[in-house]
Amino acid sequence: MKIKKSTATFLLLFTANLLVAVVAFYILPKRFFYDSAIITFDKGNEIGYFGSYPLTILFYKISGLRYLPFPVIALIQYPILVYILYKIGIPTNFEKVNIKNLLVYLGFFMMAIFMSMPSKEFITFIYLAIIVFIYQNQAISFKKSILLSVVLLFIFGAFYRPYFALIPIIAVGMYGVSFVNFKNKTITTLFYGIVIAIFLSLSYGLVKGAFLSENSRELVNNGRLFSQDANSMIVSPLKPDTWYGEAIGIIYGFFSVNVPINGLKHFLSPQIVAFITWQLLLFYILLVRFSNCIKERKKYQYEIAVLLILFAYFIVQGVFEPDLGTAIRHKIGVFPLIYYALYYENFRKELR
Repeated sequence: MKIKKSTATFLLLFTANLLVAVVAFYILPKRFFYDSAIITFDKGNEIGYFGSYPLTILFYKISGLRYLPFPVIALIQYPILVYILYKIGIPTNFEKVNIKNLLVYLGFFMMAIFMSMPSKEFITFIYLAIIVFIYQNQAISFKKSILLSVVLLFIFGAFYRPYFALIPIIAVGMYGVSFVNFKNKTITTLFYGIVIAIFLSLSYGLVKGAFLSENSRELVNNGRLFSQDANSMIVSPLKPDTWYGEAIGIIYGFFSVNVPINGLKHFLSPQIVAFITWQLLLFYILLVRFSNCIKERKKYQYEIAVLLILFAYFIVQGVFEPDLGTAIRHKIGVFPLIYYALYYENFRKELR
């Protein structure tokens, strides 16, 4: 039986990067394994049912994965993730070298790097893939798909990562704004998404006494000042202890993790430059796709929903991400949504 070129390319990427995942343990610097050490050894006895670390530790203990060598964990985890992408679909012309395909090829590589060890992103990846499968299921209506995805995001926020609960709020707000007849609807929708995030943070600050980025990014980075591993920290131009400082910090954070031109100062760190290039191209392509979709809202209603979730996530990253390295790691956690959004026209032809 003759294998399609697109399928052969997909399998080649899987095979090559499976090798990368297995040898990653022997070549990556120690800082890549800080989270994995916490998850594996649980020296602080954090295991539990609420929170990303407690639940991840629980998962790896119950599954028995924490007792295995990291290369063996890579052999188990990476094929699971690639199989999920395979079930979402292999796009036609996947073998052609173009910018969109190159972004995904690099995505396969980054999956191998970040999922070659015990990781919170492994759980995030699998969980968010459920949303993609819901949208692809023809037996589930659009309204039910939206409701289910909102519920899933709130549940994930309640039990695992609290900031995920902000995503549906921002996405719904952006969806409403996208109906208004602005001159540049795409940019305006994104702008108001950032405004909603600022409003949520300021509201949180009124109740808790500290704003969202002050209680997350600032707190993490304060403990890493002058550290050798903190060269890619996202440091706001103003302290986020005032309403205007927080607003500027969120805007600065959004551009730092999604349009990270300011990261070019790290030109001597090739891995950071690679992230910047990948992120700039990804953001641009998704923005163009969103613009095309809202011009034909009824035709692309499922695709708009996925793109709004993604952009809401990107906005939330601008609030919480402490550095560029963590930002790229977390983006690989939402890779099923990115994969679907990049190839939505292809999957639409196959499934709708």
